[in-house]
Amino acid sequence: MPETSPLTRPRIAVMGAGAVGCFYGGMLARAGHDVVLIARPGHVDAIRRDGLRLQAQTFDESIRLSAETGPEAVRGAKVVLFCVKSPDTEATGAAIAPYLDADAVVLTLQNGVDNADRLRHVVPREVAATVVYVATGMAGPGHVRHHGRGELVIEPTSRGDALVRLFAEAGIPTEVSDNVRGALWVKLIINCAYNALSALTQMPYGWLVQQPGVTGVLHDVVAECKAVAAAEGITLPGDVNLAVRRIAETMATQVSSTAGDLARGKPSEIDHLNGLVVRRGEALGVPVPANRLLHTLVKALEAKVRPPH
Repeated sequence: MPETSPLTRPRIAVMGAGAVGCFYGGMLARAGHDVVLIARPGHVDAIRRDGLRLQAQTFDESIRLSAETGPEAVRGAKVVLFCVKSPDTEATGAAIAPYLDADAVVLTLQNGVDNADRLRHVVPREVAATVVYVATGMAGPGHVRHHGRGELVIEPTSRGDALVRLFAEAGIPTEVSDNVRGALWVKLIINCAYNALSALTQMPYGWLVQQPGVTGVLHDVVAECKAVAAAEGITLPGDVNLAVRRIAETMATQVSSTAGDLARGKPSEIDHLNGLVVRRGEALGVPVPANRLLHTLVKALEAKVRPPH
């Protein structure tokens, strides 16, 4: 896809700046880019007061950058990193749509495989699905801790090369791929393998794989996901089984976002992870008992920590 804009020092907005958004926004701001984080009031107050504390593997710094709470803060941004939870995609997309510049590009840095398609229904701007490989967590208001990795894979856009350069300046390995859908499915499979188990045990990935029976469960979940992907006609890049195994090594200390959601009594994205595999498996006639069990257990725990009013 031909380039349409050089993206020379663009303003960058991070919509839904939790752990993932704060990491990438912080790295871009650290490299000198004009970044605004759009986040919850507690984070915004801390960032305005003390800066964003980015505790990475090789540095620990407080980074000064803008922080706001409302969707209107995307105004003027040429690049928007869209980092909200999957269930909030349409509502948040509709909220920012009136304020987006005509030439803004929106990158969906989210879990799940269908967020970009869903966002395109409510955002009349260029939207690019983006696969995120990073281990991060919020250690407190305005304090993000980086546990490992950080690569991005972006689907082709009118400014793909410029985006690769933009992220590279900030030390973020980035590539454009013609098979982002396949890469998103690989990320989905990884999430289906680890997120629910981490949530059910409240333990990190490295610990999980050392427990009796866990590798067998991972094998079953991955096999079901691969069968559904094949039935969908998805081409999965690389060695999926190896990618799943490597997560326990490269993100050994990471607790899943689903675990964090349950610990805080918040709704998780499980309907867009194992739940999506269950729905697609049912529609395509592919048995998915392991994914169904994990989805059911996480939903039951959600109901326990968030009882109906």
